[in-house]
Amino acid sequence: MMIFKTLKPQVETIVSDEQKSVNEKLLAICELLENKVTYYNWVGFYFRNGKKEELILGPYVGAKTDHTIIPFGKGICGQVAVSNQNFVVPDVTAQDNYIACSITVKAEIVIPIFINGENIGQIDIDSNTPNPFTKEDERFLEFVCAQVAILLS
Repeated sequence: MMIFKTLKPQVETIVSDEQKSVNEKLLAICELLENKVTYYNWVGFYFRNGKKEELILGPYVGAKTDHTIIPFGKGICGQVAVSNQNFVVPDVTAQDNYIACSITVKAEIVIPIFINGENIGQIDIDSNTPNPFTKEDERFLEFVCAQVAILLS
């Protein structure tokens, strides 16, 4: 998709902005993706909570969520924390281990963020469109996660 080609340099610009704090940059990335990709309806980051086997919600854009702490293994995000693999869910109703944030959500994609080979967090995107995510979304979001890793290193 053309949109991803135009978004990549914008993500790099956000990451290299020395006027903003880390959280401001992460929020700006969320805002950019949510604004520019029509089927990205909730965009946020979860990070490992210190040494605990849980994720803590970082900056996000979209509907408010009660899921500020997610134990490893629980839901899509918790599973990615354990598997270290991308997780694309074309239809959330078909997932047994799914934590519903909103009844409007139809699909979800979660991509892990690695620093020195360690899974330190993830980007989580919900869509109100059934089965919208392609390999191009995965590649683009892997790029975003690599940029976030640079930002956090």
